[in-house]
Amino acid sequence: MADMLKTVATPLRRRESNTEVTPAKRTAEGYAIAEPYAKLAKTGAASSMRGRSLVAIARLSLDEVAEILRTAGQMHELVKSSGGDDSLKGKVLASVFYEPSTRTNCSFQAAMLRLGGQVISVNESSSSVAKGETLSDTVRCLECYCDVLVLRHPKAGAASEAAAAMSKPLLNAGDGVGEHPSQALLDLYTIVDELSASSAASAAASVRTLTSELNGKVITMVGDLKNGRTVHSLAKLLSRFDVVLRYVSPESLRMPEEVIQQCSAGAHWTQHDRLTDDILQETDILYVTRVQKERFANLDEYNRVKDSFIISPTTLGKMKASARVMHPLPRVGEIDPCCDNDPRAAYFRQMRNGMYVRMALLRLILS
Repeated sequence: MADMLKTVATPLRRRESNTEVTPAKRTAEGYAIAEPYAKLAKTGAASSMRGRSLVAIARLSLDEVAEILRTAGQMHELVKSSGGDDSLKGKVLASVFYEPSTRTNCSFQAAMLRLGGQVISVNESSSSVAKGETLSDTVRCLECYCDVLVLRHPKAGAASEAAAAMSKPLLNAGDGVGEHPSQALLDLYTIVDELSASSAASAAASVRTLTSELNGKVITMVGDLKNGRTVHSLAKLLSRFDVVLRYVSPESLRMPEEVIQQCSAGAHWTQHDRLTDDILQETDILYVTRVQKERFANLDEYNRVKDSFIISPTTLGKMKASARVMHPLPRVGEIDPCCDNDPRAAYFRQMRNGMYVRMALLRLILS
């Protein structure tokens, strides 16, 4: 297992520092490894998360949200200094994905491996679902072999159904057009990390400091807001802070009314069908989503709206120098690749943060 972890960890270590950090080098350069794993602070929020499932973002208190962000900052430093630790040695994660996934699946698996755990994987073609087995029976069987289960499913509400059938924790990795809570957490971590003068971990030192960092920020969500589970979870999370939400989409792809109703009562939001210069000039975070072809029954309707909003260098030229562009990826043409080298393009940093946040969730839930 140690050899496997070392192999997995090395490429990211090189990407972070351009040099491999070997145990001998850590000793020679003064890195102190007093424990076989990074210790977490013993807080009420940390204790409350042990053994819990994460199905919907609203089930987390703001204290728990801040705890996850602080722990993610620790995981970032852990990966930079040593690649990982053995805090979850002996633990097994079951990765159960009934829809295609690159970032969520790989980042959860990488998170578990970097913490010394192991992973077993199941997809629709390799599971007994092909034989007619119910989701509840599948997860009840899989929990016999694992300590935590990560589920991606095409049906909204599937994560709640599966979690109700289990005695071990389940993490919702996206259920149809429903929710994607770990994505909302990594998005919040990225927003704070990009806009704050300090690190995300420092900004999340308490609910008060986190609230202060987000106060007055304008977050503009653009694209397929009807089918985008990432924006559904993120809107619910951000509405608990004093931010302004701008929803920009074609009329047929507007944010669902039920999502708006589930946001905090005091949330400040407006709805638009055009991404105007005025909106761009005031925006701190431009959160772009693709129009999801797989959610359309009518291909003509998809083709009519798929290119409604395309972010180009011209678009960025109308935004503040301090603003940032985010995207949950994959993109399919809604952000011109010419934007990628602009320092305001944060979407690949956002993907890297996903592993730190998922490491934090696994540490807090399984430790």
